[in-house]
Amino acid sequence: MFRRTALLAAGAALVFAVVGCSSTTSTAGSGDSAASQKAEQALKKVTGQVLSKGPNGESPSPAAAADLTADEIAKVRARGATAAIVMHYGGNDWATAQIAGLKSEFQKLGIKVIATTDADFKPDKQVSDLETVQAQKPDIIVSIPTDPVATASAYKAAAASGAKLVFMDNVPQGLTAGKDYVSVVSADNYGNGVVSALELAKALGGKGTIGTIFHQADFFVTKQRYQGFKDTITKEFPDIKIVAEKGIAGPDFAGDAQAAANAMLTAHPDLSGIWGVWDVPAEGVMAAARAAGRTDLKIATEDLGKNVAIALAKNQLVVGLGAQVPFDQGVTEARLGAGALLGKTAPAYIALSALPVDHANVLDAWKKVYHQDPPKDLTDSYKK
Repeated sequence: MFRRTALLAAGAALVFAVVGCSSTTSTAGSGDSAASQKAEQALKKVTGQVLSKGPNGESPSPAAAADLTADEIAKVRARGATAAIVMHYGGNDWATAQIAGLKSEFQKLGIKVIATTDADFKPDKQVSDLETVQAQKPDIIVSIPTDPVATASAYKAAAASGAKLVFMDNVPQGLTAGKDYVSVVSADNYGNGVVSALELAKALGGKGTIGTIFHQADFFVTKQRYQGFKDTITKEFPDIKIVAEKGIAGPDFAGDAQAAANAMLTAHPDLSGIWGVWDVPAEGVMAAARAAGRTDLKIATEDLGKNVAIALAKNQLVVGLGAQVPFDQGVTEARLGAGALLGKTAPAYIALSALPVDHANVLDAWKKVYHQDPPKDLTDSYKK
């Protein structure tokens, strides 16, 4: 088991030190404005900071720790190395951006990507993918395990074969950094949960009843973001009450979230808002809100997927989110794998800070997250 209790407690202590606000209950009227201002101030203070610890309690190192010199890049390019990308799930913009960042950087490094797989969140499928990939003998494997226990033996076998393993977000049970794998690269998922809580609190004026839809799986980073969200709401905004919580396991995350949101809106007709664990479940929440005629519902989430970005641009339903920078994460992972081929040591855990996104900055945030201009349907949707 991961040492969750200690690291989440440490994250909670850090964020509330950063926020630096008391948890006093607001009164009506000016209190709503005060709570919104409190959330806005906290967002500014949290921006650029990393609040998470690694899966084994590691302190975060910056992405710059993976940088390569021109001489090192030349040596890597001369090797003619190969790499494989073994994903847990490929059905969202986050995964697409991670893969794009990896492939872009591998190309610059002269490393050929010989396989890209999608396990659709099924551990047995990922084990099979790893076995298939391993037969091609890649020099580097970049992956995110669907389940830290069920996939552990397959990753140990890949490490024993000599492949340099670099992980996204999560680490299989029993593997040791610097021995079995190079490093794990993650967004600040606790921080993303904090940011989404602050965005929702700001939109609600610090008052209301909400539901939460979390990821019902032993998945370290989604547990982190849920803990960050709940810690912030319950400790900093006591006039926001969580009255419904529902876990979803997928693989139809949008459909499962829609069903969960339907149930919440039926049981609590006056519900003020719903939090979704990432953008695809949030799409299901949006569908449920529209079907119920609840265009006033306030939704917060993580990850800047296109559909939630359009909702933000239109100022409809989605009020804010904490965005990862998956393209940059992919670049960092590729550099770590390349450095490992040269025998470079790496920190066990690298994290990139959360990016707060709301209506005002959604177009600029898209450029930061994906390293490209927003698509036309997003820019056309923007309501000034």
